[in-house]
Amino acid sequence: MNKPGQRRQAAISFILITLFIDILGIGIIIPVLPELVKSFVQGSTADASWYVGVIGSVYALMQFIFAPVVGALSDRFGRRPVILCSLFGLGVDFIVQGLATNIGWLFAGRIFAGVMGASISTANAYIADVSTADTRARNFGLVGVAFGMGFIIGPALGGLLGAFDLRLPFFVAAGLALVNWLYGYFILPESLPPERRSSFTLAKANPLGSLQRLRQYPIVAGLAVAIVCTSLAQRGLENVWVLYTGYRFDWNQQTNGLALGLVGLMAMLVQGGLVRPTIKRFGERRTVLIGVTISFIAFLGYGSATQGWMIPCIIIFGGFGGVSGPAMQSLIAGAIDPSEQGKVQGALTSLISLTNVIAPTFFTAGLFSYFISDAAPVHLPGIPFYVGAGLIFTALLIIRRVFRRIPETEQVESGSLAT
Repeated sequence: MNKPGQRRQAAISFILITLFIDILGIGIIIPVLPELVKSFVQGSTADASWYVGVIGSVYALMQFIFAPVVGALSDRFGRRPVILCSLFGLGVDFIVQGLATNIGWLFAGRIFAGVMGASISTANAYIADVSTADTRARNFGLVGVAFGMGFIIGPALGGLLGAFDLRLPFFVAAGLALVNWLYGYFILPESLPPERRSSFTLAKANPLGSLQRLRQYPIVAGLAVAIVCTSLAQRGLENVWVLYTGYRFDWNQQTNGLALGLVGLMAMLVQGGLVRPTIKRFGERRTVLIGVTISFIAFLGYGSATQGWMIPCIIIFGGFGGVSGPAMQSLIAGAIDPSEQGKVQGALTSLISLTNVIAPTFFTAGLFSYFISDAAPVHLPGIPFYVGAGLIFTALLIIRRVFRRIPETEQVESGSLAT
């Protein structure tokens, strides 16, 4: 008979493979989506930026609305069926995008993907289900490795495929997502036993009402505000990256694919190899502060870079900021009751999705598009990164305040906080 620890490790391996293929499918279209939009609108980079931003906002709005629903459903019916439905929906979405003949098709595809795109939050709940207090940070670090590997191969492969046909990466991504769905259908075990499940109500699935649940866990509520700031900055970077590097350094799909692959490689190395020793040396809280500080400096570097060769150097330095994510996830997961993991993770996903609603329009269609246009008072294409740095610095101040207000001695590993 397998020991409980062996069963937990096997379950983690299953979900990490699922996440890897999931992120690979997403990463593969990153270098080509802006180019596909350009082919539809036949306008300037500024014109395409506006459409890319609005499409991203529509997708995120759907995630904001439906993430709490998905989280509450996973608490009621288990993680496995929710993850499988999300993967199948993702595969359908890629097919719709690959067949798109106009901007309207892309909007339809992103709307559907947003409804089905909450598998990441459910996967976080899955990891929390099968982790212990001693293994949480390590396991969330392995999630970062899966993300990193997906972003190493995905964007590089997307750039190469896109050089042949802009639509080819979408169909390859669809195939990967559907193969992943088949894999999960036959292999992925359930992580939430029936006795630990909770009822489903519309109140729990309300995207605004679900945010109130964060107030039950003071440290989670405090960190959630910081997560909003860092997520808004990161989403801004992701949405403007291809447009920015193409405009500033004349990078093509292949170059962007390789650069994004380097981002993934750093995520894999840092979150797979440095998270555990860093947390062991400094503790979860100081690790969060160190990582967020590095990210702040990196964003300033992206906005100030004057030559393309500087960007890979900044990517390598900024990659070390990746230690903060698993440490923060571990702090949050350790403060949540097991039966509430799905709902709270869903609420956090809603907050992140809300930043996704704002970021594409604000950073891409707003800041970047305006400050490279003739109407701008000053030509400043790096302004999205400067604004992002300001948001990350704000998050750093908030995190320090939360840690001072809630001493580490008050945090209880049983899934609640002393009050």
